[in-house]
Amino acid sequence: MTSTQNSPQARVLIAGAGPVGLLTALELARRGVAVRLVDAADGPAVTSRAMATHARSLEQYDQQGLLPDLLPRGRVIQRFTMHLNGRRLAALGPDYSRVPTRHPMTLMIDQAATEDVLRQAVAKHGVEIEWGVRLTGFEQRDDGVSVELTGPAGPERADAGWLVGCDGGHSTVRRLLGLPLIGDSTETWLIADAEIETELPQNSIHWIKVGSGTVMAIPFPQEGKWRLLDTADTSYAGEPADVAERFADKLRRGLGRPVTVHRPSWVSVFTIQQRMVPAMRSGRCLLAGDAAHVHSPASGQGLNTGLQDAYNLAWKLALVEQGHARDALLDSYSAERVPVGRALLGSTRKATWLVQLRNSTAGAALPVVFALVRAFAPLRGRIERKIIGSMSALSLEYPDSPLTLPDHRPAGAAGPRAGSRLAQVTADRAAGPGWSALLDELRDLRPSLLVTAGPDGAVRAAGAARAAHQGWLSVRTVGGDGPDALPDPDGALRADLGLPPGGWLLVRPDGYLCGRGEVLTPAGLAEALDVLRGVRPAAREV
Repeated sequence: MTSTQNSPQARVLIAGAGPVGLLTALELARRGVAVRLVDAADGPAVTSRAMATHARSLEQYDQQGLLPDLLPRGRVIQRFTMHLNGRRLAALGPDYSRVPTRHPMTLMIDQAATEDVLRQAVAKHGVEIEWGVRLTGFEQRDDGVSVELTGPAGPERADAGWLVGCDGGHSTVRRLLGLPLIGDSTETWLIADAEIETELPQNSIHWIKVGSGTVMAIPFPQEGKWRLLDTADTSYAGEPADVAERFADKLRRGLGRPVTVHRPSWVSVFTIQQRMVPAMRSGRCLLAGDAAHVHSPASGQGLNTGLQDAYNLAWKLALVEQGHARDALLDSYSAERVPVGRALLGSTRKATWLVQLRNSTAGAALPVVFALVRAFAPLRGRIERKIIGSMSALSLEYPDSPLTLPDHRPAGAAGPRAGSRLAQVTADRAAGPGWSALLDELRDLRPSLLVTAGPDGAVRAAGAARAAHQGWLSVRTVGGDGPDALPDPDGALRADLGLPPGGWLLVRPDGYLCGRGEVLTPAGLAEALDVLRGVRPAAREV
């Protein structure tokens, strides 16, 4: 067995070069952490399991500077159209009024295209993917992990400070850790990717009730190509042409129009797994994405949740590795993300039931229900807001995290609450000078302390923080003067953020708000920075 002990040591070894592993590697490499990225496959995947990229992930890509590369390769979706036996029941649009964002849409982009963009990004930061290298074992020590690998050059033993398992639903890292994947298997569905000839608007996802089951048609970015999903007739004897004809027949009946489905390029029968791990950290090993939670694809959450796992983890791991934070900071990763996985099991289970809707009584009631939806705008708005709030991940908050300071302001007070995402702003308002400057600030790799000009004590506390922590903390004066000022000439940013003179916000690198206060003081700042760095958890009121 060869050894790499005398070679430059990667501080983080990542198993799995899918989108979650790639994003984890990118965020660590951008922060100067040495990364090794291995994958058991011979090369990149050519089929696309995931397609939907929701608004919160688009905000995240914007922070990382990746959005300009991704948008041209996708298709914007802002409709969900429902059909029943040849009739169009309703076309629901997105309602982001309760969760404002600069990216009010879902982007349909092939997972293969997403991975291509991420591979190019990690390559620019010097990360080379090692294909055909399989992790076969590891041992943890107090100061690192000794990993056993098998690749084209034979077996190898390597050392790393940390091991991150992004190796999918059959994760080797999870299995070797002995972490159970708790949950169950539910429905079996059939998926086919094919070109279709029909006059079906490709700016919408289409839900089609036909007979006792349902079919979904999800547009690819490529003109005329669709992903088709059958929730009832899932038999497949290995002949794609038979699947094409079966889908064509159902689509003709469900849409009430001529349809031709060409031979699919990919067909898959899969059983939906609804499972999760009880913890996403075990010592110096961490799990992200499908390695930690698998669930129904009904609302397109898998890829998005995995990307947000990676973003949540990477900045924390970098701060710890670089000596700016305590090891305990990494406990917040599991504390924050395990509840997300648990909630997704519930929401995707409901979405699965709604997608397949096998209840005949419910199917018969659909025309009446959607006649009411069309007639009463308030009811329609409630449905659209409910769908967007859960699907987009924009309403996700961490109010009970050990990294979130209590927010004592009254309900309804201006500005984001501690634990919520900071950039709750529409594209139009984000074009103003204050918001534009803040969005640029959020692209900084460090946490941000934002302080408004005010009492001398607050100014001195901000200056002291800048002098003491500038290596890992960005300190900006909102609406002030000087080289570290964040311009806000019309005061719109301070109003939207609910910042009084001397007020402050401490923002995590992933864009969530760690804490806020009315007037910055040395004691208040010391507590906030200790919480952010894992020195002590945020105090909770009993």
